[in-house]
Amino acid sequence: MNLDNKLKLKLAERKADHLYRQRRIMDSPQGVEVVVDGKPYINFCSNDYLGLANEPVVNKAFKQGIDQYGSGSGAAHLVTGHSTAHHALEEELAEFVQRPRALLFSTGYMANLGVVSALTERHDTVVADKLNHASLIDAAQLSRASMERFAHADMNALESLLAKHDKGNKLVVSDGVFSMDGDIAPVKQMARLSETYDAILMIDDAHGLGVLGEHGRGTLEQLNLGINEVPILVGTLGKAFATFGAFVAGSEELIETLIQGARSYVYTTALPPAVAEATRASLQCVIKDDWRREQLHRLIQQFKQGAHELGLPLMQSDTAIQPLLIGSSDKALEISEYLRTQGLLISAIRPPTVPKGTARLRITLSAIHRPRHVDLMLDALQNCKLDQVS
Repeated sequence: MNLDNKLKLKLAERKADHLYRQRRIMDSPQGVEVVVDGKPYINFCSNDYLGLANEPVVNKAFKQGIDQYGSGSGAAHLVTGHSTAHHALEEELAEFVQRPRALLFSTGYMANLGVVSALTERHDTVVADKLNHASLIDAAQLSRASMERFAHADMNALESLLAKHDKGNKLVVSDGVFSMDGDIAPVKQMARLSETYDAILMIDDAHGLGVLGEHGRGTLEQLNLGINEVPILVGTLGKAFATFGAFVAGSEELIETLIQGARSYVYTTALPPAVAEATRASLQCVIKDDWRREQLHRLIQQFKQGAHELGLPLMQSDTAIQPLLIGSSDKALEISEYLRTQGLLISAIRPPTVPKGTARLRITLSAIHRPRHVDLMLDALQNCKLDQVS
């Protein structure tokens, strides 16, 4: 059997299991009201939590960045790709998260791969939450270290694993806000256990930065934790910051180590400087526009209250990620398609992104949604009768 025939069989199996994925074509800027495949929708499945993806100030900075630096960086950071714009953004991000240094990566995936590979050796152990983002899982699997996984947010299980390994270094890795569940990791307990068992704690706060904390500094600010408790902070720039790329923030020694040894930093082209300029503008919006976080949290409460009143199977989350647990993949797909007929864009999330039997609608809210948008969604969810969709 040739390759194409083998692949056809595997694709057919995926379709039969309701796990086949298809891309949508966006015909408009990212936002609350979008045009997808030629049709208008209210968008409830974007990670643009603060509504900055089409913010005029950010767009203007992007255009000015192109005028000043051109459309591409042309090389890796360690060759000729590290521009004034990149350097300024790193310094501003470090100041924002209150750490000595920050280092830009081209994606969040590459940031996690870079950190774990640079900091672990053959006899080390990476200890990871089972619901971590795929990039953290892959980072551990592709490193030279062994990997141990503990049940989601189970601190007794984490302690058992840390106590079991007494040779080599131990790196504990976790999301700050879990991307498919929306819950916040028990980082305080993780920090205490890491200190007790001489482990290093790394938090990927992709879905917390910009959103949580009084100043938008994320999960660690909300929990009043600093560099002493969490030495390694990873953040992405394509979610609340609404541009592209990622960064790692920590000590001088950490950042210099990554510059020397993180292969996904050393051997890849730097972000276009114009993206860095756009991100500098979005960072200022994150810092100054408190109304965005305030509006977002009002909308979260509105939705949670409405969902509770309707008896919807809402998972436990206080963040912008509000998952409705459906269970079967085919049912989740059917409900998602029904909502599309009502002009609402809400993705069905299925295995392997989430564990088998926990397919869900991943509803995300943005600061530029309006209360009427939330009301429309709640009405549609009530009308589709989640427990009766066949």
